[in-house]
Amino acid sequence: MAKADEQYRENFRPGVDSALEKEISEALGDMSIDALYDSGPKRSQQAAEAAAKGMRHGRIIRVDLPKNEVLVDFGGKDQGVCPLTHFEAEPQVGQELDFVVIRRDPREDILVLGLRGAKATNVNWETLDIGQIVEGTVTGVNKGGLEIEIKSMRAFMPAGQVDVFHVPDVSVFLNQRITAEVVQFDRTKKNIILSRRNVLEREREEKKKNFFESITEGAMLHGTVRNVRDFGAFVDLGGVDGLIPVSEMAYKRIAKASDVLKEGDVVDVKVIRLDKDAGKITLSLKQAMPDPWREIDKKYPVGSALTGLVIRIEPFGAFVQVEEGVEALLPISEMSYQRIKHPTDLVKVGDTAKLVVLSVDPQARRMSLSMKQAGADPWKTVGERFATDMVVAGKVTRIAEFGAFVELEAGLEGLVHISELSNQRITNVGQAVHEGQEVKVAVLDVDQEHRRISLSIKKVSELVAPEKAVATGPEKPKKPRPQLRGGLDFDYKKNK
Repeated sequence: MAKADEQYRENFRPGVDSALEKEISEALGDMSIDALYDSGPKRSQQAAEAAAKGMRHGRIIRVDLPKNEVLVDFGGKDQGVCPLTHFEAEPQVGQELDFVVIRRDPREDILVLGLRGAKATNVNWETLDIGQIVEGTVTGVNKGGLEIEIKSMRAFMPAGQVDVFHVPDVSVFLNQRITAEVVQFDRTKKNIILSRRNVLEREREEKKKNFFESITEGAMLHGTVRNVRDFGAFVDLGGVDGLIPVSEMAYKRIAKASDVLKEGDVVDVKVIRLDKDAGKITLSLKQAMPDPWREIDKKYPVGSALTGLVIRIEPFGAFVQVEEGVEALLPISEMSYQRIKHPTDLVKVGDTAKLVVLSVDPQARRMSLSMKQAGADPWKTVGERFATDMVVAGKVTRIAEFGAFVELEAGLEGLVHISELSNQRITNVGQAVHEGQEVKVAVLDVDQEHRRISLSIKKVSELVAPEKAVATGPEKPKKPRPQLRGGLDFDYKKNK
């Protein structure tokens, strides 16, 4: 008997995919639907009449509007009729579709069909078959899924078959009418397994097909954020999902998608790429908004002053936010008139700075700024403050093979060539000075046009010594020594 039952199940319970089979097994175990409901005494098992039912692929050969039916050919001698009400739009002759065989009419010797995906009306244990679309009421939430009643027949829907996406709490469907597909059943045990997910997936596929036929790149759409990942966000466009990459979320630089969007946000997006073969849609959030770089050169012309926020620092300079979506580069060479080793010597992230626009390119989305030009230029009046042969104090800031650079004041450096470091012959700059050393230097030459000052250390002694001589005057003549008594007179220097 057990062997006969197993054979029956093989014939009248077509196999499902292994993932669904595993999910059903985990949810039901050895229990029947009646055991799940715990609804009283077990029903007697009745053997069902074997019939050649199931899903079949056929071609429409006639549309009979007066009879409100469609004639379908399956090849050979098999033909069937399907109610025209199962179709949302009038079918076309030659169209090939999937149909569910409900029964065979012995009088006409023809198959009675239902369109796959169309809702079955008078469903019962005799007409029930795989692939039928049925409607039922959720009567309970049980181990691993939903309990559903379909015209006095009890069915079970695993939690993973409730929706296309994961539903954290399936109890929200309690007492609701839902449409689902029969994916598995057993007449002897009175078990029916349903899938709402299959119905929704087919609807999504149909919507996706229609979407790709009607939409073009550049179209503006309205959608709801369904899922947010670090790399981007998926947006439901009404049954069809599109991806907004993180790079297309804002004109400003962002680290992850959750910095801009969250699940449930309603957004306007622009279609920037369509891949009909792969069924992929790439969207842009920022391109659906005004472009801040448009006519930026008119808003911030070269030479204009502005205030910006330091948002990132690199060894070569600092990036400054001019306004939302507009970033500019402040090169290290434009930070100060004096030489600095790293941008952090002057600025840090979060600082605001007064700046001057050096260049702006809206097409390339680039702008460069200067901080030093926003302040006073010490070289403009250098000739008034430093003259040839003037001796001034300074600090050695850098040493090179050819000499040493000395800072005379903030933003103003001069060069002491190696030949001007000492009166003695030296082969290495480090023999005379070192970085950080305070020194006195003499100004040899000031070149304001080329921003150069030539200095000398060895000349300082030449310029300072005469000043001391003038201050002390000529040496006074020594008075003659008086002659010693007793006739003794001895000049030590003369007789030395």
